[in-house]
Amino acid sequence: MEINKYIEKAKKGDQVAFTYLLDHYWNEVYGFMLKRTENETDAEDITIETFSKAFDKIATYNPEFQFNTWLIAIAKNVHIDLLRKKKSTLFVEITDEEDQQAYNIADSSPSAEDELITEQNLSRLLQFIKELKPHYQEVIQLRYFQEMSYQEIAEHLNEPLSNVKIKLLRAKKLLAEIIENKR
Repeated sequence: MEINKYIEKAKKGDQVAFTYLLDHYWNEVYGFMLKRTENETDAEDITIETFSKAFDKIATYNPEFQFNTWLIAIAKNVHIDLLRKKKSTLFVEITDEEDQQAYNIADSSPSAEDELITEQNLSRLLQFIKELKPHYQEVIQLRYFQEMSYQEIAEHLNEPLSNVKIKLLRAKKLLAEIIENKR
């Protein structure tokens, strides 16, 4: 019954309740995804995305079902979406003529224009990141630029693992909002 109290509080936007639910169910969802993906990074990313979607849609949760069952269903859908994205980028239909043109390319290194575009995109992303609060900037920096694991970030910041997961979740959401508002 205690879980239901936290779910009700989370529906009302209680951050402590969100943290409790994340802590309580993290290992179950992460373990499930680790078995499916056999990749720690993918499992962590899918689990973070799962909780993000669950917390966004918590008002739609039906208490007739177990909360962990609902989370696992979301995790499965996130994983399927990830697989579809990967599959669509892997298999692109090309003609024999296009295939031959690809073999005829003499230099595969990026052109000056390609490098400039990449540099400009990175520069814009860094500007967006600078709009975040410093503690959000730091977790983004550690996770995506220094490629640290969640555990390494927790040790580096001397914070509990659950705090790191929540900070990163919030940082990604805020960053997405900033980028969306600048379009």
